[in-house]
Amino acid sequence: MWLMTKHGFYSIVQRAPDLFHVRARERQDLENLISRVPLPGAMIVETPDVDYACRIIAGQKTVLTIMNFLGATVDYPNFKNKIHATPDQRHKPYTRVWEVMSDALGAFGRKTHP
Repeated sequence: MWLMTKHGFYSIVQRAPDLFHVRARERQDLENLISRVPLPGAMIVETPDVDYACRIIAGQKTVLTIMNFLGATVDYPNFKNKIHATPDQRHKPYTRVWEVMSDALGAFGRKTHP
């Protein structure tokens, strides 16, 4: 699952029962989680030769805590504007994702044609 949030961009995958990787391309994004969510004992594991170089390895309970935090901290009417106003986030890549999805699925009430 990809999550684009005001705290960072995350990819969460399940590796085994009750074993998840909360991954990020930027260490700062995981540091944001650790500093804002109660994650006792959470450590950032760095593996530079993979797509997502930083990760937190966690159980399902921790992942649910993270998801609850991310949902509870939505405090904006426009995500793109919030990201633009958040200094440690990257507005341009998030906007590019929005543009790709808009082109593929439509935007502003329009549907794309196959």
